[in-house]
Amino acid sequence: MSSPSTATTIATPARLHGFALSGHVHRVRLLLSLLGLPWEERELDLRQGEQRRPEFLALNPLGQVPVLEIDGQVLSDSNAILVYLALRHDPRRQWLPESPVLQAAVQRWLSLAAGPLAHGPAAARAAALFGRPPVPQAPALAERLFGAMEQQLARQPWLAAPHPTLADLALYAYTARAPEGGLPLAPYGHIRRWLAAVEALPGFVPMPVAPGLEALS
Repeated sequence: MSSPSTATTIATPARLHGFALSGHVHRVRLLLSLLGLPWEERELDLRQGEQRRPEFLALNPLGQVPVLEIDGQVLSDSNAILVYLALRHDPRRQWLPESPVLQAAVQRWLSLAAGPLAHGPAAARAAALFGRPPVPQAPALAERLFGAMEQQLARQPWLAAPHPTLADLALYAYTARAPEGGLPLAPYGHIRRWLAAVEALPGFVPMPVAPGLEALS
């Protein structure tokens, strides 16, 4: 398992541009911590549209968080950042294994994180967080995704491999915070066991609970 002692080091702390309540940002923050890499954060107020200001659009023309400045690079898209960090700063290749079979398994879950997770649990939570109308398709997408995760986690302790990988980091936050969007996790015992296992990883950092949604978490 990767640890700060086996990860590479950087001379200058990385800079993470993001929003504390974003699961996309959290997955990057989590891997930085698990790898023992130093970083500083620049918080953007998405409610006030800071992601659309010219200085941020110069970093990411799509106006999306997270953006990570590291190793002289400016990186955007949370899953792409995870891949970069795993390839550049995890010489033991735990988080993105060298095995083609395991890499394909990780990629499958990264695709699900960008698809059903983003449009299901994450969308339902965003509606509650920002006071938007409910997303009609979110509950059905979440049910299908959580059903697939539950089946996989009944067979093995982690989503893509016998050990934690990027797949687990990419799926964690929006699954853990699904109740904030009105999607209960009580029916999914294997998912709840897996969430606890992620939270027990050395270096784990939690994502803050959204104000006003504490009772749903």
